[in-house]
Amino acid sequence: MVAGNPGPVVPERYVQALAGEDPIESQRKAPKRIKKLLRGLSEKELARRPAEGKWSIKEVIAHLADGEVILGSRLRFVAAMDRPPILGYDQDAFVDRLGIERVKTSELFEAFAAVRSANVGLMQRLADDAWTRVGLHTERGEESIATMIVMYAGHDRIHEDQIEAIHATLKVKKSAPKDAAKPDKSDKPDKPAKLGKLEKLGKLGKPEKLAKKLKSKQAKQLKKAEKRAQREQLPAAVR
Repeated sequence: MVAGNPGPVVPERYVQALAGEDPIESQRKAPKRIKKLLRGLSEKELARRPAEGKWSIKEVIAHLADGEVILGSRLRFVAAMDRPPILGYDQDAFVDRLGIERVKTSELFEAFAAVRSANVGLMQRLADDAWTRVGLHTERGEESIATMIVMYAGHDRIHEDQIEAIHATLKVKKSAPKDAAKPDKSDKPDKPAKLGKLEKLGKLGKPEKLAKKLKSKQAKQLKKAEKRAQREQLPAAVR
């Protein structure tokens, strides 16, 4: 990552990630490549960290958006001013403290793509001698515009690989069985069959006894209703 903490970053890492590709052209195409990597992922998946202390895809996109604003300001200061200071920054603090939980990943991506478009336009219109102009980075010392452009192009590629790796981790977790030790429903003992109406009558006794029992119960209920009606001065139920 460009302005990592702790310690300075070796630019050669970004040169290798770029693998000889034109740095401006690579940066111009980066939003399209990244958009393709985000396709099909829900906001919940985008915000899910692959492991404790590791960035989610959403956090990577937030970092790219922050980095693009930083790059734009550095390019402009160095192109216009003589050996200006280039302030290093804590990328984790930017991700943690700039309220990304209140926006969707798509909004962060759109911010990145918009600022990237503006920065690529600046790179393309700078005079050739501007590429050798330098600023003084607080961690890395002298840093030219040419170096910054190559670094950020490689930086894209490194984070694209990171997004692909997180995506693969999410796929593995999604396809893993949730509970390997769940009991097989087919092993459960069969429930006893429900009794039919005639079998129920048989268990309760002969039909004559059952009828007598029901009639007695109804008589008691009716008597209670009559008493309640008398107390409340309401008419009793019709028989």
